[in-house]
Amino acid sequence: MGRPGFVLEVDRSTPPTLFHHGEGFRLEKLPVGARVVYPAEPLDAIADPDEAIRQALHNPLGDSQPLPSLLRGGMKLTIAFDDVSLPLPPMKRPDVRQRVVEAVLEMAAGAGVDDVVLIAALALHRRMTESELRQALGDRVYDAFEPHGMLLQHDAEDPDGMLHLGVTDQGEDVEINKRAATSDLLVYVNVNLVAMDGGHKSVATGLASYRSLRHHHNVQTMQQSRSFMDQHRSELHSSNWRMGRLIAASGVNVFQIETTLNNNTFPPAFDFLQKREWEWSFRDRAAFTASSKALQRTPPRIARQIFQGQRAPYGLTSVQAGEVEAVHAQTTEHVYEQQLVSVAGQADILTMGLPYICPYNVNSIMNPILVMCLGLGYFFNLYRGKPLVRAGGVLIMSHPTPWEFHPVHHPSYIDFFEQVLAETTDPAEIEAKYEESFATDPWYIHLYRTTHAYHGVHPFYMWYWGAHALQHLGGVIVVGGDTRSVRRLGFKPATTLRDALEMAEDVVGRDPSVTHLHSPPILLADVT
Repeated sequence: MGRPGFVLEVDRSTPPTLFHHGEGFRLEKLPVGARVVYPAEPLDAIADPDEAIRQALHNPLGDSQPLPSLLRGGMKLTIAFDDVSLPLPPMKRPDVRQRVVEAVLEMAAGAGVDDVVLIAALALHRRMTESELRQALGDRVYDAFEPHGMLLQHDAEDPDGMLHLGVTDQGEDVEINKRAATSDLLVYVNVNLVAMDGGHKSVATGLASYRSLRHHHNVQTMQQSRSFMDQHRSELHSSNWRMGRLIAASGVNVFQIETTLNNNTFPPAFDFLQKREWEWSFRDRAAFTASSKALQRTPPRIARQIFQGQRAPYGLTSVQAGEVEAVHAQTTEHVYEQQLVSVAGQADILTMGLPYICPYNVNSIMNPILVMCLGLGYFFNLYRGKPLVRAGGVLIMSHPTPWEFHPVHHPSYIDFFEQVLAETTDPAEIEAKYEESFATDPWYIHLYRTTHAYHGVHPFYMWYWGAHALQHLGGVIVVGGDTRSVRRLGFKPATTLRDALEMAEDVVGRDPSVTHLHSPPILLADVT
């Protein structure tokens, strides 16, 4: 059992603190009295993952029957699974989704089920490549299903492939994948990396259309979600739960399978990244020095390939199956067991180093909009209770923030950054003036449906993801970022952390309190 997370108060003897900085790292001296919030060490992994999965399928939670009892010859079975955005980084083979899908398929074959279709639950994300699908499902499943047209990727813009199930009592349209909705059984296979994943969000978001998603992926919902990770304070969660309950009431039979992983995030060459700096061995210090110097000499494109090629040695810590809400309640407790760190009080300034990867640049480029989303949408929201930084405080992020975009994956991002943000950075104004034209643009829809492009509306959603943080904070400063990119985002650039801290004092006053979020690996601050 690894040690729990904890909060360190910096004194004069504290060594420099590691900050992620895109495809690189920095060691920074934090001021005396600053706090560093460290994640817990990895929980012990389940010794026999396949047996744990089998037991979960035979012993479901809630009012669900065991999976074998739900399978019969002549039925229509659909297996949906989380897409390439989870987990981060991708895990070493075999991926947990492969293990679960193979177990479900074995039971289906034993019951004589021959109408089986697999669907990648993309929502409005880009289509997965063959190598990404093989990574998630394994070669055997891919080769058995894809050549026969039985491995599909959700198409939210297919007019013949969606089914409108009704409207919630809050006026929210519920429209999901038609094959999934009309199946005798829909099995959903989830990887629960953070507390907002899974539950009704799996089907109600992953298999939904823009018509449905717009009801919770909007500025008002994001601003009313006091933390996406705190289910009782998240309007995003509430909306998905209303939709999920309507899906169940409409007769869609969902058998939910959720898994949790420990936070053994980095392979051996980079495992110093998940250790506490004062415990670094000679080998760790040498690895940090060597990798930092090498990365400084490496062209960004090559450095990106090196990092995107990493596979995390995660261990499975739990698997739950059965009725959606009963499953997710237990899953959430397992997530908390790995990630919760108690923190007393808020700070005037929150610092963080942003890594090279987020859910939307796997095998791609972390463009400036995704830097904003990762920092203000995800890392800022890694809390339960209250944010780590007080209202009116300052967020300092470290990232190179290049003015660079993947032309295939993020075409609408380019236009959003160069046209929309050139006029305004206000989320409400952006939503009112520009969202519909991007969301309904025929070219963006064509690219989403036929290539590996994110939907035209996706950069809007990434901007909205940070709407609560923008509303809460008094300022955002980016250290070491491309000056033009940072200013286009509406933030302030700084060359060094010391410069950023001095700039922040203009907002929060002299002698501010400082907290550093030491992530990844992922932690969830329980702020009181």
